Amino acid sequence: MWLKTVVPVCARTARSARHVHTSASALGSGVPMSKFDNKEVDYDTMEKRLEAVRNRLNRPLTCSEKILYSHLDDPENQDIVRGESYLRLRPDRVAMQDATAQMAMLQFISSGLPRVAVPSTIHCDHLIEAKEGSAIDLERAITTNKEVYDFLASAGAKYGVGFWKPGSGIIHQIILENYAFPGVLLIGTDSHTPNGGGLGGLCIGVGGADAVDVMAGLPWELKCPKVIGVKLTGEMNGWTAPKDVILRVAKELTVAGGTGAIVEYHGPGVESMSCTGMGTICNMGAEIGATTSVFPYNERMAEYLRATNRANIADLADKHRTLLTPDDNCEYDQLIEIDLNTLEPYVNGPFSPDRGHTISEFGKAARENGWPLELSVGLIGSCTNSSYEDMSRAASIAQQAVDHGITAKSQFTITPGSEQIRATITRDGQADVLSKIGGVVLANACGPCIGQWAREDVPKGTPNSIITSYNRNFTSRNDGNPQTHAFVASPDIVTAMVLSGRLDFNPLTDELEGPNGPFKLQPPTGDELPSQGFDPGMDTYQAPPSDGSDLSVDVDPNSDRLQLLSPFPEWDGKDLENMEVLIKVKGKCTTDHISMAGPWLKYRGHLDNISNNMLIGAINSANDEANTVKNQLTGEYQGVPDVARAYKANNIPWVAIGEDNYGEGSSREHAALEPRHLGARAIIVKSFARIHETNLKKQGLLPLTFANPADYDLIAPEGAKVSIVGLDKFAPGEPLTATVTNPDGSSHEIKLNHTFNEGQIAWFKAGSALNHMKKMAERA
Repeated sequence: MWLKTVVPVCARTARSARHVHTSASALGSGVPMSKFDNKEVDYDTMEKRLEAVRNRLNRPLTCSEKILYSHLDDPENQDIVRGESYLRLRPDRVAMQDATAQMAMLQFISSGLPRVAVPSTIHCDHLIEAKEGSAIDLERAITTNKEVYDFLASAGAKYGVGFWKPGSGIIHQIILENYAFPGVLLIGTDSHTPNGGGLGGLCIGVGGADAVDVMAGLPWELKCPKVIGVKLTGEMNGWTAPKDVILRVAKELTVAGGTGAIVEYHGPGVESMSCTGMGTICNMGAEIGATTSVFPYNERMAEYLRATNRANIADLADKHRTLLTPDDNCEYDQLIEIDLNTLEPYVNGPFSPDRGHTISEFGKAARENGWPLELSVGLIGSCTNSSYEDMSRAASIAQQAVDHGITAKSQFTITPGSEQIRATITRDGQADVLSKIGGVVLANACGPCIGQWAREDVPKGTPNSIITSYNRNFTSRNDGNPQTHAFVASPDIVTAMVLSGRLDFNPLTDELEGPNGPFKLQPPTGDELPSQGFDPGMDTYQAPPSDGSDLSVDVDPNSDRLQLLSPFPEWDGKDLENMEVLIKVKGKCTTDHISMAGPWLKYRGHLDNISNNMLIGAINSANDEANTVKNQLTGEYQGVPDVARAYKANNIPWVAIGEDNYGEGSSREHAALEPRHLGARAIIVKSFARIHETNLKKQGLLPLTFANPADYDLIAPEGAKVSIVGLDKFAPGEPLTATVTNPDGSSHEIKLNHTFNEGQIAWFKAGSALNHMKKMAERA
């Protein structure tokens, strides 16, 4: 892909370089726990930028508009039209999880820049496989992934990026505890970055190439979002939890309903929620395709800031409250109202996070749909629901079971969100209570939520049901088994259900059987914040040195985990003629279908190796099978990556065809890098998810949509050829034309829409956004 690094890459080639010693297994680094530079909180500059925008727009602004527009690169001249303009923004911070940081740092190295221009961090949370328990799993991960951890630690030290070692916790919980603040604009290379909206910031998931732009000091581009308002009234009570708000919103908006919009919560009901509860809601906004989600600044956020040693930020935010809350009479593009007094707990699934049922409806739905009623496993925690409050409420339910002499009938796992949460719930007893009913505490990492689960209790292919407090439940997501019916609920409902062992148990109405007779669980209770304060646990942070210019970064040329990058070729100025249709995808095609996680995570730093998973989960419309497509060169059926490699070897460009919301789910840019690496030139679908469309553009591909969605049916599932013509006149707002020739001799001319602006067209012509950036730097 990109140019090789211009800095020394190993001690063998740069013997004078001082090698950075970073043992990933050394959890106690001796670095003070303060990782935050208060200079980032510059409300005065934000106010000045916003004032320039107010003078131009002359209308009340929503909370999200205030934060977004106060980060404009050129507030006096920026065109601002919701849903139309491309904003050029200056984010305050970048955060990367280890699976995506590998490619992001490889791209940054290729830029030739000496140091990141904005505060940035790497978080080791994705590569730890859950199997036996926290200590054993962490030790195994440190050994297995040593090469990757050492690369990320040394790259962080050289280029000025903070490094959170394995065992630190999940990126989004670490951000909430350390880096998020009211009014921050933060981008993260993970789709659940919006978790930080629970602390009043705009935290947005992006691909690695976007992160590279920001780390390079360039303005970051975002299509001006629409704003969906969710007005909350009433007050949560009983079994209802913040998770139920987003499960209810997901049911209404569906997985695509938030695309191109920020979801902004407001109203008197907000005051009944904890800061971490608001984070849960914002986190799972990724499941409706939202750009991000946010809550207005309030006292619950101030309490959380003070509890996490950031009282000075709370004091500043109090003085700038009007910047961090919506104006009266501001307008939303869509408004949803939810009465928390009457909101029931929800259980969403299986196979899609928007398939929602209230708890009173769920048991009947399970029986009618033939879902396996025996609950095999319940899992709580993850980045979505692993706060002190979540664990306290779950423990209050577990304590009732202990008091009545029963334990869980299903397997039960607990994932603390951070080392701080783990240490605190260990000190305060919640972990002990959860273990007494059979709970197993996993490592402070993503684990089963992202498919890092060495599950052994159910053979692959066996129908079974699990319930989690996670965020995502696509087919095969958690354990690689397409027959696992995964359901999403609050930690409270999950804990109650494992005590019954059945999917159709309703804790609001049903009883459990104990040694002394039947009993009914009482609604959970729990402290929002620990009365003794947080226990930080072991220090797992490595701060970068002030000057890393003489450090080296190791990349073994023979590694199967890491690979330096070479640039993609520039556009040759010609139309794309006679492209083979590699696959015509049928139905849902998420980034999990395009570039699976789980066992493939280990190759996230090696583009060629991970490309062997490209589109292997997508369903071929020609035969309703996954990873079986016809090689038009030989007539044989092979795996999708195998056929793509055959076409590439013969200099045959190809295109993939898809349906609605193509690329929903994770922010993983590998779902764009892999097709580009294996010879794709265009992806043509009915509609795209936001992040994936941007990622495709960044890598020099053409993400195009049918002007008439019915034209999807005009392309034969096998043997069709597609030509995209008129690229010499490629311009913003002007559709492109494609000619489709089918094997039966029929030919069709179809119109294809795009959302490219002038700058993005330059990415296509240069071969990628990074190629273009390097050209601009060379000219300067």
